[in-house]
Amino acid sequence: MHTHLRQLSAVLDRTDAARVEAWGRRAARALRDGQRLFACGNGGSAAEAQHLTAELTGRFEDERAPLSAIALHAETSSVTAIANDYGYRQVYARQLRAHARPGDLLVCLSTSGDSENVVAAAKAARELGVVSWALTGPGPSALEALSDETVAVPAPSTSTVQEVHLALVHVFCASVDAEFRVAGHTVFVPEGRAAT
Repeated sequence: MHTHLRQLSAVLDRTDAARVEAWGRRAARALRDGQRLFACGNGGSAAEAQHLTAELTGRFEDERAPLSAIALHAETSSVTAIANDYGYRQVYARQLRAHARPGDLLVCLSTSGDSENVVAAAKAARELGVVSWALTGPGPSALEALSDETVAVPAPSTSTVQEVHLALVHVFCASVDAEFRVAGHTVFVPEGRAAT
């Protein structure tokens, strides 16, 4: 087996996926009650943030109602305006202050745990009463210090951290779906799609 895959397998075994499953259950209950989920990251982590929100507003594996989930980097006009007027550090925090309400959720992804704009978002979340969860690389980090809970992936390489983060995004989404099933929530079948 390739060295990279061996490393990935070993890191997956040492990552706290159970905590992410618990986040998914809590997120399902909050989203069902009308709260919103926001996600942020940079580069590959931005892609994973948007992957997460797409699985929630669309569907992961089960049919269910669409859930309110917003990737903060995807609003390009807001991102560029805020970066131009207030600096890149504020691109997520300012949007969060505009849209988030107490009890909403923020998922922060950062391989370093020290990305200034993601750290600023976690700080804003704390001030707003928004629950913040972080996925990072090896800690400790500034993001871990500001988030309500953190899963730090114990991998030496950025690429492996990102791969584990993607797996954890899927763990999170599967847990959301499972919570909806346990709650006996009405299955939502989009127009033109047959129930299975």
